[in-house]
Amino acid sequence: MAARNPYRSLPSVDRLLSDERVRALANGGESGIATVIVRQAIESARLAIAGGSETPTEDQLVESVLGLAAAVFEPSLRPVINATGVIIHTNLGRAPLSDEAIEAMAAVSRGYSNLEFDLEAGERGSRYGHLEPALTRLTGAEAAIAVNNNASALLLALSALAYDHEVIISRGQAVEIGGGFRIPDVMAQSGARLVEVGTTNRTYLRDYEAAITEQTAAIMRVHASNFRIVGFTDSPSIHELGGLAHRRGVLLIDDIGSGCLVDTMQFGLAPEPTVGESLAAGADLVLFSGD
Repeated sequence: MAARNPYRSLPSVDRLLSDERVRALANGGESGIATVIVRQAIESARLAIAGGSETPTEDQLVESVLGLAAAVFEPSLRPVINATGVIIHTNLGRAPLSDEAIEAMAAVSRGYSNLEFDLEAGERGSRYGHLEPALTRLTGAEAAIAVNNNASALLLALSALAYDHEVIISRGQAVEIGGGFRIPDVMAQSGARLVEVGTTNRTYLRDYEAAITEQTAAIMRVHASNFRIVGFTDSPSIHELGGLAHRRGVLLIDDIGSGCLVDTMQFGLAPEPTVGESLAAGADLVLFSGD
């Protein structure tokens, strides 16, 4: 006698959609999504059977559909308490917004806005026209632009300024940053050629100078935002790197990581490099996250 096919006991998509509990999803105007979720539930059941599990009952499948629907329709983001000791936490939403910022965003988002429209000229404008003046006033920069994240900024900058040329970086700064982005990988993707100098713990100004050639486009410094090398260490200051870069006619790119705009020591926190300090010290381009 042939063994019973366990898959034949699974209800059809239409049968599950006819269940009053599932039908309530479709009646709410989500019929297309309800069908997709039912098919997902049946496919999951098929995979479970293939793995040796018992064939689920029709009621169990309906419960599976409702569980999948809850995950789809309920917001996945929810408030949490940050008890980590890290004030600006990458995994917990980074910097909380002030009430004033939230109110301003809500007010302009309720209707249309002049996001890309120049009201004075009566023609299309640029969204960067709202952002750049604020950033340049805050940082003292000549120009500013925002992209998706700091890794994107690094990739775009190197592609534009150092493609098929060399970029000098301390061996101790060829790090992995947030999201699994590694400086050497980003640099390779950009078309720039990485030139590491010094050692993991000690790199001197003379190491950078000795590595400069006709193919050098830039010197790059990367701030260790989420780790520290302590003890027997040495590295030139941003002022020293700026002086060397400009004396030798190459760019100085400073990736300061956190993008701090104020002196954190006034709040009893450890010092972090600010955008303004980096620019004043001689950096031609400063990259940072918008935390």
